[in-house]
Amino acid sequence: MSDSARREIRDSKVLAAMSHPLRRRLLDVLRLDGPSTVSALSARTGQAVGSISHHLKVLAAGELIEEVPELARDRRERWWRTTSGRIDWSPSDFPDDPVAEAAESLVLERQAALARQWFAERDGYPEPWRRAAFTSDHWAWLSVAELAELEEKILALLTELAASEIPDDGAERRSVFLTVRAVPAKP
Repeated sequence: MSDSARREIRDSKVLAAMSHPLRRRLLDVLRLDGPSTVSALSARTGQAVGSISHHLKVLAAGELIEEVPELARDRRERWWRTTSGRIDWSPSDFPDDPVAEAAESLVLERQAALARQWFAERDGYPEPWRRAAFTSDHWAWLSVAELAELEEKILALLTELAASEIPDDGAERRSVFLTVRAVPAKP
């Protein structure tokens, strides 16, 4: 699997599978940390092994993750990894589908929850990390074509960052949640 591989979701059942809060977290952990076992994912998320196993089966049924048998040390050990580095979907591909509406709402809530978590924990970070974190918003008059071009440029940059190898240059690195949202709105 290439870290920059892209998968477009067009199946409502797959969208529902990946939209569950714990399953979304499992996808994020596997994408960020690489292949893992059920027990390691259980420890990382604080969830019961049985619950993790269940949710991994749902993700595997949607072909969002796959088993990595070559990493297993014995027949009982099972390793899992994501099948794509980037997952795209558009609500317009699911007209009048309550699953897409719920998925969109859950994505927004997850983004807001991660920002709230940062606000609650930022005093525990060293000053350089507190200064480096940022929030920005802007207004612009754009055509549909310009908005599509902006999306392409931003996603290319984010994909490049997500797919890059972690340099061994001695610099401290931490996982950083990056989110972008561009929607027609009125001030």
